[in-house]
Amino acid sequence: MYKVFVNDKSLFLTNEVQKETDFQIFLLESIDIKKLIVKMYQNKISSAFLYHPDEKLIMKTLRAKIPVVKAGGGLVYNDEGKVLFIFRNGKWDLPKGGTEKNETMEQTAIREVEEETGVTGLSIVQKLQKTYHIFKRNGRYKLKVTYWYEMKTAYQGTPQGQIEEGIEKVEWINPNDISKVLENSYENIKLLFEEAKVKG
Repeated sequence: MYKVFVNDKSLFLTNEVQKETDFQIFLLESIDIKKLIVKMYQNKISSAFLYHPDEKLIMKTLRAKIPVVKAGGGLVYNDEGKVLFIFRNGKWDLPKGGTEKNETMEQTAIREVEEETGVTGLSIVQKLQKTYHIFKRNGRYKLKVTYWYEMKTAYQGTPQGQIEEGIEKVEWINPNDISKVLENSYENIKLLFEEAKVKG
């Protein structure tokens, strides 16, 4: 199953028929995906399942209907086991950003963490899951696919938020405080921590 966020609402792409009654279920063959996304964006539908026996086909169809933007980001630990967070647009987030020409996703993720936080000496520990998020820019919907990597660093300096990206704060968060921080974060970031089994 894929979980795509439309704002902070969940659109599940699934090949299993769900029994929940509070979710609306739509069949891939009979739904206009763009209209469904617009309704979710307008808060007319809070969460939905999009069903087809081949869930990869649902994702392929979604990617064909909506332009895809690729990004790379990092879930970064320092030597004390603290996690690097940024604060912008009134919410806690993880550093990430769009890929540039001829970059691998790993290079994108490391470059974006460095640019947005000033933290250097990064190395990738492992690849984490991808997250999917639909956003609207200049009147057009886009599907952002973010490739996440767990990273570590021995960086000792003071992180600096990239002002031109609207980053107000960069902080190393103690693992015990992560669940509090996630209360004011995005659904895809919460999902990442659930999947990464980070103890908040």
